Amino acid sequence: MAIGFISDTHGSLEDTKRALELLADCEVIIHLGDVLNHGPRNKLPESYDTIALTEVLKSRNNIYYVKGNCDCDADMMVTGKDISNKLGIFEFDGLRIYAVHGYEETEEERVMAAKFYVADVVASGHTHKKVLDVHQGVLILNPGSTTLPKDGIKSVAKIKDNKAMLLDLLTGEVLSEIDMRSIEKEGVREANFLEGELF
Repeated sequence: MAIGFISDTHGSLEDTKRALELLADCEVIIHLGDVLNHGPRNKLPESYDTIALTEVLKSRNNIYYVKGNCDCDADMMVTGKDISNKLGIFEFDGLRIYAVHGYEETEEERVMAAKFYVADVVASGHTHKKVLDVHQGVLILNPGSTTLPKDGIKSVAKIKDNKAMLLDLLTGEVLSEIDMRSIEKEGVREANFLEGELF
């Protein structure tokens, strides 16, 4: 199973469409927040078109969302999607993902929470900077921003065939990769969640 990750699309139609094309082989995609609104600190993206982007997102049934600091009730009303949860716990093919936008807690707090939920992956956005690392036996993944990268490259992320990777949005080039089989797990507790369930 392939799982895609996007974040901080901030209303950009063309960048979001390109991200969805690049992740076309993913059965599910997790959007880590800041979906439509460009935010008060950001410049308007070049292809800012929330009306057209709303129609694209309405047509997709394989995207799960967590709420970002720029997301609001109106976004849910126009997309018909649940963007109300600040935290998502997802499990697909035995891989458990702790997902948040990442603006209310430190990375250390996210790792501790992921361990509490027996998650293999901490996925977050918000910083507009891509990260792929391992900390205390947990994969740390931030896909960066599809639209307004603060590290110079628009990007997305994917987990497929036991490999986590960051991808250049424009070229599709793999920027960084970790073989998840090489991650040594540290003390975890037992928990059971239904596949794909959001908490």
